[in-house]
Order: sequence, then C-alpha cells, then structure tokens
Amino acid sequence: MKAKIVVLGGDGIGPEVTREAVRALQAVAKRFGHEFTFEEQLIGGAAMDATGSPLPDATTRACQSANAVLLGAVGGPKWSDPNAKVRPEQGLLAIRKALGLFANLRPVTLHPALLDASTIKPEILRGTDIMVVRELTGGIYFGEKTRTENSASDLCTYTVEEIERVTRVACRLAMGRRKSLVSVDKANVLETSRLWRTTVERVVKKEFPQVVLEHQLVDSAAMHLIRKPTSFDVIVTENMFGDILTDEASMLAGSLGLLPSASLGSGTLGLYEPIHGSAPDIAGKGIANPYATILSAAMLLRHSLGLNNEAQAIELAVNGAVTAGIRTPDIAAGGQISTTAQAGDAVVRAVLA
Repeated sequence: MKAKIVVLGGDGIGPEVTREAVRALQAVAKRFGHEFTFEEQLIGGAAMDATGSPLPDATTRACQSANAVLLGAVGGPKWSDPNAKVRPEQGLLAIRKALGLFANLRPVTLHPALLDASTIKPEILRGTDIMVVRELTGGIYFGEKTRTENSASDLCTYTVEEIERVTRVACRLAMGRRKSLVSVDKANVLETSRLWRTTVERVVKKEFPQVVLEHQLVDSAAMHLIRKPTSFDVIVTENMFGDILTDEASMLAGSLGLLPSASLGSGTLGLYEPIHGSAPDIAGKGIANPYATILSAAMLLRHSLGLNNEAQAIELAVNGAVTAGIRTPDIAAGGQISTTAQAGDAVVRAVLA
C-alpha cells in the first residue's frame, strides 16, 4: 500500500514523540512491504512564530490531500496569555474543522505490568478496557462567546445531526466489542443534554437494537470511572464532558503518556495524536514518553489505512517494550529509566523481529 502521512510535530515534546511514531511506521512499512511517505508541516505555537497563524494554509492543504495526519501537541508558556486573540490551540480546533472530523476515539487499556503505576488499587483496575467517543464539533467550545467587564458567557449548542453521527460511530465500535454503550450527559440540568439523551436513545433503538444502552449523568460517570472502571465498555459523550472524562480516565493507566487518540470524520482521513499536552518542562530532555504517540500511529494504520495486522504489530511491540522494562520516567515507578529514543528503538526492533 502507498500512503501519504502528514506529520504535525507542533510544540514542546511534540516533535520528539512524533519522531518515534514515524520510525515505528517506517518499520511497519519495511516489514509488510508498504510505501509510506511523510510530509512535515507546522501547527500551533511553532506555526505562529513562523507565519503568524496557528494553522497556515499550507498545513491545511497538505492535510486535506493526505491519507492520514499524525500530530504531536500544541501550546506552551510562550503563547499562554489567555487574553491573546491568537493561540496555538486554535490551530488544533481549526484543523479538526477543516478535515470534517467529529468523533474523537480515546481507548483506555491498562497494561498488566503497569497496574502499580496508577494511584488506584490494582484489583480495581485489572481488566479495564474502555473506548471513549467524544463529540468534537459542537458544545460550549464552539458556541457564541461574549465578555464584558462584569460578565462573560459561552453558549452551548448541539444539533440532532451532530449527536446522531457520533452516536453511530460509538455504536459501531460497541458492536465490535461487548455491545455495551454508556451515554454521558447532564440531562437533569441542561437542555442540550436532554436533546442528546433522546437522540442517542432513538438512534440506538432504531439502528443498533443489539447494543445495550445506559444513560449516566456526567458527575456520576466521573465517580464510577474511578470506583468501577471495568463496568464500562464504550462511552459516548459531548465535547467538554469528553475532554474532562478522558483526562480522568488516563489516570487509570497511570500516565497521560500511554494513551492514544483518533479523530475521525465520515471518510477514512483521520487525525491521530496522544492525549497529552506539549509538556514544555521536559521538552528537549529526551525523556518524554513516546508510547501514546506510537499507539496513535497504530490507530492510524487501523482506521485510516485499514491495516489491522500492522496496527497489532505496533501494539504488541509497545506491550513487549513496557513488559521488558523500557520505561520513561513517568512510568518507571522507581525502576530503570529509559529515554524517548530507547523506547522508540525497542518498538522498532520488535516490529522488525
């Protein structure tokens, strides 16, 4: 297979971790006989410094013509003024919109060797395997915003179409798993959540009757994620709730550096990135955890290129590296500390073995 992959390193540790993910993809191409070409483009603060825009037109055009996009992270203290009119995060929101991406997939799978890395008891965590599907285009992040000297407002809006399409993505995933779907909202307070609940229920009953649907309020879901994470299979929720809950869920795994994500639309083109930020405090030190980005590359192979065996090869390689003790400081738990490059080396060796 031939495929063009655009790489958006971004800011902070972004270029360091995407470098290792590209090496893993190159190893896959070599082992399985594919031809992947990689094109680097700017996004976020790095793009602002170079062009004045967090998403240059050249980046958008390159991504729209690609088979998939691999992203590192954006942002940092250099551009952290909350009152600034132009911010690195705007580039991320804009590229999702430009590519028509509306469903963010965030798997939370725990490695048995890292159960002690979490602050939660291993017996509660063991067997956790969750797929969170977060809606990306609606909600409070995109609603009309106002601010005066004495007040401010952010409008939360959703359409039936936005809710329907992300529900279908979540249901299709549930059908390939345990056929269990939890829809998270705040329907006891918010009108948008009441629309969310009735729409999800209608889609599931009409189009996916085999899926067992449960509704949970977001505060209750946040509690149950910590109390009994193994009770969840697939979770579908709106933009802001999904943003918060997936960061909470990442602590089940013990580190943000372990969890990948995929942002998908109606076609095969997707954007793949770790759920962590740019971690400017450790940028350039060679100790950033690349596993989340490498696992994002595995999701790229599976969802955009349809290469499931190749995706599994990367996932098995990461599992093997972690089991062998190749761990960056965030997951070392007092053991031997590996560098970013050493973690990448271990994955490449395993893929090519």
